[in-house]
Parts: sequence; C-alpha cells; structure tokens
Amino acid sequence: MTFSLQKKPSNSLRDSSIIVVGISILFLSVSCFVYAQQLSSDIKTSKALMDGFMDKRFGMFIHFGPVSLRGTEIGWSRNKEVPAEEYDNLYKEFNPVLFNANAWVKAAKDAGMKYLTITSKHHDGFCLWPTSFSTYNIINSPYKRDIVGELAKACNKQGIAFCIYFTVLDWHDPDYPIHNPYDSTKNVQGDMKAFVRRMKNELKEIVVRYRPYMLWFDGNWEKPWTKEYAIDVYQFIKSLDKDVIINNRLGKGDQDSLSTESVGDYLTPEQRIGTMNMKDPWESCITICSQWAWKPNDSMKSLKECIQTLVKTSAGNGNLLFNVGPMMDGRMEARQVERLKEMGDWLSKYGNSIYGAKGGPYLPNEIYAATRKDNRIYLHVFERKAASLELPSLPGIKITRAYFMNGKAVPFTQDKEEHIRIDLPPVLPDELSSVIVMELDKNAERIPVIKN
Repeated sequence: MTFSLQKKPSNSLRDSSIIVVGISILFLSVSCFVYAQQLSSDIKTSKALMDGFMDKRFGMFIHFGPVSLRGTEIGWSRNKEVPAEEYDNLYKEFNPVLFNANAWVKAAKDAGMKYLTITSKHHDGFCLWPTSFSTYNIINSPYKRDIVGELAKACNKQGIAFCIYFTVLDWHDPDYPIHNPYDSTKNVQGDMKAFVRRMKNELKEIVVRYRPYMLWFDGNWEKPWTKEYAIDVYQFIKSLDKDVIINNRLGKGDQDSLSTESVGDYLTPEQRIGTMNMKDPWESCITICSQWAWKPNDSMKSLKECIQTLVKTSAGNGNLLFNVGPMMDGRMEARQVERLKEMGDWLSKYGNSIYGAKGGPYLPNEIYAATRKDNRIYLHVFERKAASLELPSLPGIKITRAYFMNGKAVPFTQDKEEHIRIDLPPVLPDELSSVIVMELDKNAERIPVIKN
C-alpha cells in the first residue's frame, strides 16, 4: 500500500486558533497542577497538631483478632503457619468473652501512655468493628460486639487519645489482586478501583463513627497500591476530619522518610529506635514481646530494656508506640500488664523529662541519653562506668545548677573551654535510668544537636 503526501495551502486563521487553544489547554493544565499542590498544602495536618502529638511521647499499640486462637502472627501466618482456609474461618470460633475495654485502657493509662492504637483491620482483612461493607467482621463472630467502638468510649472516658490502625492491603478481599504473598499463582486479577471505593467507605465509617485522633496505615509496599490512591484517600479522610493525624505508610516510600513518594504526617521506624531527628516527627513501633499478636510463652523485654527504649526514643525526639497482643479470651497477659505498670511507676517519678520534652542536645548512646525542656537538660544515666561522666561542651552556655531529679545536688565542673564533668555517686539512685537535671543560663531547646 502506497501513501502520497500533498502539501496543503497555509491557513493562518486555523493555525492561530490552534495556537490559542494549545495555550489555553497548557494554562488550564498548569492551573490545575498549582491548585492540586495548593490543595495538598491546605489539607495537610497542622504543625500545632503534630507538636501536640509528639508531646505525648508514649502510646500503646494493640494487635488483636481471630488469629489469637492459634497464637501465630496476625496476617503474616495466613498461608504460612496456618492454611488460608483454616485462617479465614477462625472468626467463626472467635469469642473473646473476657475482653474489657476499660481494663485495656486502664493498662495503657497506668503505664503512663497518652494514646492507644487498635488494629481495626490487619492484612488478613478481618474487621474488629461491625462494618456494612464486608461480612468478614466482628458482628458475624460468636462475640458480636464492637471492639473498636467500646475502646473508643473507654479511651474518651479515661482521657486517652484513641487511634486506629488500618491496612491498605487485604489478602482476603476478592477485589485486591494479591491473595497470597508467598505464592503468586494464588493471586487474582482483582479490581483496585472497587477495592479503593470499599476502603473509603470503611474509613468513612471509622472516622465518622469513632472520631480517631490518628490513623495508622500499613501495607503500602505491594505493587497494586499506588501513590495516586494514597493521595486520593488522604484527601478523602481530610474532607471528613481535617484534624486527624495520618502516618507516612499511607503513601509509598520508606518508613524512615517523608520523601516525594510519602503521603502522611510522620515517620514510622519499626522494631528499632529511630535516629535523632529534630526536623521530622517520628514514632518507633516496638513490641513488648517478640511477636505483634499474642504468642504463648513469648519472650518479654526486661523492665530495664523497656525503660531505656522509651528514654532513647524520646532522646532522639521521637515517640514510642509500644505493642501488646491480647490473648484469645480478650485479656492482656498479667505479666505484660505488670511490666507496663512498672514503666508507669518510673514515669510517675521522671515523666517531666519525657512528656513535652525535646530530644537532645546530646545523641543517645549506651551510657546516657538526653532530653530538654526550657532551660533544663535532663541527662538520663543508664550505668556508672566511672566515677565521673564526661560530656561534650556547650559553647557559650553555663550550667548554673545540677541535681538528681527528685533528689540531691550533683557536683560538676565546667572549665573555661566549657568541658563538662559530672561527678557520680558510688551507686546511682535508679538502676533503670537515673535522671540528672542540668539547669542552664540559656534556653536548652535552642542548642544545636551536639555529636558525642
């Protein structure tokens, strides 16, 4: 087949019209882009709200669901330790008759925690609230009670900020393309548009019905979930409640950054203490035992490790979301509740060095960590390695007074080069973390981070 091209006569009017239309389309496209950027800026959680969240410093994470009947990991043991068919039918015998929302919240409050986050839906897709958009929910179990709703009421009653975990992947949902992360042959085509519509309907129920202080998303790493979906969902949530705080796992990207791929308000390092960061808000989520969901005879962290994890997190300017996994009957293990109460006892003495305090100016290490507030540095000493503690200098700043928190004065020297030496007693007053208050002649919060 042969084509012949013929030169057409010039039409200046036509060409001019094309140029005008092209410019108009370009202008409209730029305007829409600028508007979208401005819209995102307008709806982003305010600094004041984020500052209030970071002042809380300590919260409870709760992973709970029908999987507690097997004692394996929530979500991740499906298709692994527990066959999918068996896992998906556990809800039919899920009846945590000893669940008591007030007892759970009291355990958090006695621990000195300021907020609580419950897994409303994990990767296995089971919903702990009676949603109208999935039959795979608590109302169709033998228990038939709204665990999320009861926790919301208990938190409100006891003055604890109520927060909700929600997964953006769902291996049980027929519209989500991945059904088995361990075997791609078990996956389906799915319908992500239908899946996201259902997700938004479920989130609307959660936001309108329970008014969470914060939404904690997870499961953002799989390919079907995109940044575009995340932006859409973020904007949708903010249209329902502009003040709800949202973590950075709604979007794509790294847990430890607010990158161009991130959609959300703060960083979420997992099972480790985050690094010092005075710029971006962050929260480490760490388990009190080894598994997120309840596991029989699971190894539990010592009180010293628990306290020093909290202190080092605060010293890095972050929050600690500390996880417990209730048992199959709905109770939290007595040993975990007792460990949390011990943390609360320590905080009742030293909480002023944690709540509302900024991290630094010194980087935390294995011997000490520091927090600060107004003109005070709180030096948390973990162990006595020598008769004195040598600290990096504070250029242009003088220490006016030093003393153990709730205790005696501490001898110190600060020479002309402003080298600091703190003399320690033969035995520290608190074997978990002894707090030395150093009062300064200037505002401690304005000191740049000092490398040890």
